[in-house]
Amino acid sequence: MTPFPLVLSAPSGAGKTTIARRLRARRDDVVFSISATTRAPRPGERDGVDYHFVAEDEFRRMIAAGELIEWAEVHGGYYGTPLRNVREAAARGQYLLLDIDVQGARQIRAAVPEAVHVFIFPPSGQALVQRLTGRGSEDEARVQRRLQNALAEIATAAEFDHVVVNDELDAAVEDVNAVLEGHVDALRAHPPLERLVGEIRSEIERHLGSSV
Repeated sequence: MTPFPLVLSAPSGAGKTTIARRLRARRDDVVFSISATTRAPRPGERDGVDYHFVAEDEFRRMIAAGELIEWAEVHGGYYGTPLRNVREAAARGQYLLLDIDVQGARQIRAAVPEAVHVFIFPPSGQALVQRLTGRGSEDEARVQRRLQNALAEIATAAEFDHVVVNDELDAAVEDVNAVLEGHVDALRAHPPLERLVGEIRSEIERHLGSSV
């Protein structure tokens, strides 16, 4: 089948980046989309490998020229997906893998209609809360902000072409690989979407309420 861009979205802590890396490691025909950003490189980051690092003036020029299929301002810096990523992957016969938030996914859906969108769910709301609170590297305010964002993100799941529950990593990777192969009938069954969203929402809201 003809390769297509594959968009993976999920709330923070659901494991989508790990799934993306596993998928890339097992398939030579999958390539990561490298975003453009105006923020400064962090130690160890390389231009053209981790990000395309550009000046703000250049980023604004890319916006005006229609060279970005999605972009956003985050914490004072700009991030975006160059259109050339899609074109170059298609020319090489590769699947372009985009690890992106739901706002960016909406922009890509409008700009690249051939893209296939997969929403990654954590196994439960409790597991999501434990993953975020158990990191130990973020203060409670940041954790609560991530959980509030998760509430908004899971509410968009019905917009996606497919849903994968990351209750077991290898099985979740197989599910996403089945999407790439066009074998969507092989996807594992999951609870009805409304119930899945409701259970996770209840657990997040319970934690948020107990943290006040």
